[in-house]
Amino acid sequence: MSDTNNYHEVIVMGSGVSGIYAIKRLTDLGMDAILLEGDEDLGGTWYRNRYPSCRFDSESYTYGYSLKEVRDEWHWKERFSSQPENLKYLNFVADKYDLRRHMRFNTFIESMVWDEASDQWTLHVRNGSAYRARFIVPCLGTLSVPTLPNIEGRDSFERPSFHSYGWPKEPVELEGKRVGVVGVGASGIQIIQTIAAEVGELYVFQRRPNWVAPLNNSPIAEQEMAEIRSRYDEIFANCAATGSGFEHLPDLRGFWNLTKEERIAFWDELYDRPGFAILAGNLPEFMIDEAANNELTEYMAGRMRERVNDPETAEKLIPKDHGFGLQRLPLETDYLEAYNRDNVHLVDCSPEGAPIERVTRTGIQTTQAHYDLDLIVYATGFDAISGPYDRLNISGVGGERLADKWRDTPITYFGVMIHGFPNLFMVAGPQAASGGSNFPRAIEVCVDGVTDILQHAMANGHTRVEAKEDAEQWWFGQVKKCLHRLLMSKHRKGWIVGENSNIEGHDGSHIRYIAYNGGGAQFRKMYRGAIADDFRGFEMA
Repeated sequence: MSDTNNYHEVIVMGSGVSGIYAIKRLTDLGMDAILLEGDEDLGGTWYRNRYPSCRFDSESYTYGYSLKEVRDEWHWKERFSSQPENLKYLNFVADKYDLRRHMRFNTFIESMVWDEASDQWTLHVRNGSAYRARFIVPCLGTLSVPTLPNIEGRDSFERPSFHSYGWPKEPVELEGKRVGVVGVGASGIQIIQTIAAEVGELYVFQRRPNWVAPLNNSPIAEQEMAEIRSRYDEIFANCAATGSGFEHLPDLRGFWNLTKEERIAFWDELYDRPGFAILAGNLPEFMIDEAANNELTEYMAGRMRERVNDPETAEKLIPKDHGFGLQRLPLETDYLEAYNRDNVHLVDCSPEGAPIERVTRTGIQTTQAHYDLDLIVYATGFDAISGPYDRLNISGVGGERLADKWRDTPITYFGVMIHGFPNLFMVAGPQAASGGSNFPRAIEVCVDGVTDILQHAMANGHTRVEAKEDAEQWWFGQVKKCLHRLLMSKHRKGWIVGENSNIEGHDGSHIRYIAYNGGGAQFRKMYRGAIADDFRGFEMA
């Protein structure tokens, strides 16, 4: 294609949940916009993650788009929908609005260069072609760059091995196999609980345990779905009113206004509710008050002990280095009960246990034993939120590389724009409110604001929009202030504060401020307020 055919006023990058919504909003407004996707089809995280039991941990009907026609027609079959159904949903939305005609697949962008003279970006594709655009809207996904552990000999294993993000499309033979799962984050937990009954022997290599809570999934019958449709406006209003974007409203009675017996009775009730009720519907003091968190932590440890038969195994599964709710909470279905099976073996790979020394041709060697394996699954997480931008070679004004600007920590304006990188509108970027919330509720707020800015710029002949430097610094201050109010700022081993020791430079020595932790409602108020106030903080020329 010629440069003329490859120029568009707006280019959206990524066809996941946010990219699909962005291209719909932009083309509805009549803008010359296309979407570029590196994979061969749409879906983003729901296209890539095919591992067993991969599913929502947000209630399905709160995760879906707010688009009324879609709400009226789509029937969510489960309270927490599975990956195959989620991919069907995204295809249903794309087909309903004929969005595929705006999408270009197998178009992996390797670098982006800003041209000061033309106020345009040039995007270089892996196949050697290039696109140009006035405005770029990256929708790269918060968890789209998988990380593998830095273990000696990882490539020497002669049998199948892969990251959970790269689970093969074709069926994986598990029956009777000796399987090793490395990592017990959200993906690892879903895999372990699902394959435990199918494999011959399952070895779980755990370096750091995670707090868990029951998902409490259930089917959604026709009558219940009709009731949900009738109250969608109320559901989405509740999501908008909370910091988390879920329908679980926090209990504001006051932690210390209740007796300990009343708190335990309340937690018993929350534990049996679906989804993130135990987090988002709890007494919020546990996130900022050490004593309150200690009490809730001991309660959750007790619930975990109740479900694991062997006391020694139970203690190894209970985190000792951080309190409950201070890192990303995986939700599970009979995960803890998997360790009651004779064929499931917990291998403690902590520094105090038996760390992994290397991967061999036939298995994994720890400091204490060798484990012969037929398959290794690395459920070792992602370079979250900022990772997709660090991987993409972006050069802004004066040739400044974004990776250099963000070397210590990202700095943005509302997680949407970056000073020195004009006409670049991130969706769910670093320091937006999407990092620890119900994702689509946050991205719709972000995309709607971006479309308002673009409409205004185009209507007034502006060819350049950029975050002002003082506005960027102000927002960075807000991000820091919100995080340091929370206990999680003291525990730096979770990706919510940008720490993942699989990644060079992310070792906990300093905080990478990658998410806004002031809540979705407050984010929306400030973000929409700046746009309404004559686009405060956005410089247009």
